[in-house]
Amino acid sequence: MRQDEIWDVDAARRYDTPGTGMFAPEVLGPTVDRLAELAGDGQALEFAIGTGRVAVPLSERGVPVTGLELSSPMIDQLRTKVDEATIPVIVGDMATTVAPGKYTLVYLVYNTISNLLTQAEQVACFRNAARHLTPGGRFVIELWVPELRKLPPGQSATVWHSESGYIGLDTYDVLRQHVVSHHFTFDESGQAQLFRSPHRYIWPAELDLMAQLAGFELETRHADWSGADFTAESRSHVSVYRIPAEPGAHRGFGA
Repeated sequence: MRQDEIWDVDAARRYDTPGTGMFAPEVLGPTVDRLAELAGDGQALEFAIGTGRVAVPLSERGVPVTGLELSSPMIDQLRTKVDEATIPVIVGDMATTVAPGKYTLVYLVYNTISNLLTQAEQVACFRNAARHLTPGGRFVIELWVPELRKLPPGQSATVWHSESGYIGLDTYDVLRQHVVSHHFTFDESGQAQLFRSPHRYIWPAELDLMAQLAGFELETRHADWSGADFTAESRSHVSVYRIPAEPGAHRGFGA
């Protein structure tokens, strides 16, 4: 299934959960604080802007934000919050679509780079970020750490979250580095709704290699937006990659 088919009108309608989940102040606040700090006095570009969960409050902080987004229904939902003049959006994918202008910050949050299902597309995403950045600019990625240690021999699924009215289940294909996330929600009548999304998971070391291929250097990696230490037990990370400010300063491949 294509990404534009997954993020349809129904998915866009159900995406926003004001005040809870990924829209909770304790989740969204540190995200916006950190991105505003990294953007500085420059402009920001969000890959896969969605309904504007991060872009709208970041724009309200005074950071000019432009977005790329493949799903027209998600853009329509964003337009119920802000107009095109406030947050311009270019329709297209994050691996190849080019936005006008140059930016001090490109960011990609909430595991979204894993929506690209091949390594080649994920590398292309890094290269697309690099072409948008000014010298010294930063590319920020928020991504989960694959939980393969939880898989006993012969088992291909893990329950990663369970609460009243909701179960999150991941099924793994370790040969292709693919995972399908299954989101089950239950109402009071006992009826269930299922939303599924496919991903290609990426280990942090592989992500760093992708960055090097695109001319980036890893600047910082933390376990969350508040700056907690990243450890072997961390379930996710916020990685900040930087384009060297001086031409020829990069020490990666081709140097």
